[in-house]
Amino acid sequence: MQTTARRNPRGRRAPGEPASPPITGVRREIPTYDLLGEEGLEQIEAHSERLLQEIGVRFLDDPEALRLWRDAGADVTGDRVRFPPGLLRKTLATAPRIFRQHARNPARTIELGGNNVVFAPAYGMPFVHDLDAGRRYGTIRDFENLTKLVYMSPWLHHSGGTTCEPTDLPVSKRHLDMVYAHLRWTDKPFMGSVTMPERAADSIEMTRIVFGSDFVEGNCVIMANINMNSPLVFDHAMSAAIRIYAAAGQCPVIVPFVLGGATAPVSMIAAVTQAYSEVLVGCALAQLVRPGAPVIFGNFVTSVDMKTGSPTFGTPESALASYVAGQLARRVGLPIRCSGAFTGSKLPDAQAMMESVTALHASVLSGANFVLQAAGWLEGALTISYEKLMIDADYLGAMHRFLKGLTLDDEAFAMDAFAEVGPGGHFFGCAHTLRHYQTAFHTPELTDRLTYETWSEQGGADMARRANAKWKRDLAGYEAPPLDPGIDDGLRDFMARRKETLPDIWN
Repeated sequence: MQTTARRNPRGRRAPGEPASPPITGVRREIPTYDLLGEEGLEQIEAHSERLLQEIGVRFLDDPEALRLWRDAGADVTGDRVRFPPGLLRKTLATAPRIFRQHARNPARTIELGGNNVVFAPAYGMPFVHDLDAGRRYGTIRDFENLTKLVYMSPWLHHSGGTTCEPTDLPVSKRHLDMVYAHLRWTDKPFMGSVTMPERAADSIEMTRIVFGSDFVEGNCVIMANINMNSPLVFDHAMSAAIRIYAAAGQCPVIVPFVLGGATAPVSMIAAVTQAYSEVLVGCALAQLVRPGAPVIFGNFVTSVDMKTGSPTFGTPESALASYVAGQLARRVGLPIRCSGAFTGSKLPDAQAMMESVTALHASVLSGANFVLQAAGWLEGALTISYEKLMIDADYLGAMHRFLKGLTLDDEAFAMDAFAEVGPGGHFFGCAHTLRHYQTAFHTPELTDRLTYETWSEQGGADMARRANAKWKRDLAGYEAPPLDPGIDDGLRDFMARRKETLPDIWN
């Protein structure tokens, strides 16, 4: 992915950063997997139109959203909105297919849509876990540590948003500290707060301090993860956040929370149809507020364990749903967010990686442009793990190689190597091997390929222990990207003034 964004004079290269540009995403050079044919996709679209026209969607405590829908031609009765066929697709015609999210460091600006793939860490966890301290509530120190670790990984292109909840800070004020951490301790793109309308507004205002109001008015610099109250409800916090971000020209990512058997029917095709319908409504609302505002089609469809009611992850059903969601997003013409390293495991163990790899592969093969939850996720979104963040990020390096596919030029076919070695020889020392041995194969950092004897002599650590050592090394070697002291003072002053006006609310 090329970063051709206009240079923002407020951003600078971090000390010691190599002259080559940082990795800002990976371009998909392999085909997506299309599960359904034209007839199947048309069936989903037809059932979606019927669902939206006959059942509709509720907008709770948001008269402005209801007014926008009424003016657009929808049927509004109370807080229920029903949509005539074709209204949403027509409204979405103004949404961009490809857009940039500008980073504080312009060299880290990302492009979303088309064949571009961007990886971001886990989001929204109240708990954190590491092998030393175990599972505990997250703190602002954890939040800052995780932000720094994501910054240091070349395979994570985006800082994410609420990587963990800093529960040692009041709910009413912690959004300020989280946004500040993303602006201060990294210069990658990031997501802002959505939990209350004023918190969304604060997030955008802080970007104006860093980027400048004029730049923010004309460019996307912040995204927001919008979760619907599935089935078929937008509460005021979420619909207002869509309106606030879109009005400022920033990007809401519309993500239904669809659990087959709980918040959706047990039939996965019905769950996909419901999720598709909910996404269209949220994305279209953003266009009613500001035509041309960037939006992302969010996909989160999985199932529940019918014995316990607990959400399940890395399942074949959710993988199939992801493939269809990707096809639907391409038909609508929107960038798509899928989720990556999902697992219900409580530890960074074999179950965690089995489920995470299943979910991640479905995500990238479905055509995802923005993979949120790509690293660190444990316990069905309740916990983010330091060790799993390292393991997942390391695996994302392999995904970069996978997405690039195979080269078919003359050098790749290596006919000179066959001529040099001949039948019965070996290729270890031939000229072709020597030209390419450093770059021929992806080399993961955490994978063990030693002999048993050497591995045992070096302590016999499993991957989780190797990841534990890595995050500690990374934090010890962390250097903050530079930020103009005047801008930093402006951010801190804004935070202090806002906190003086807000009561301490802890739940």
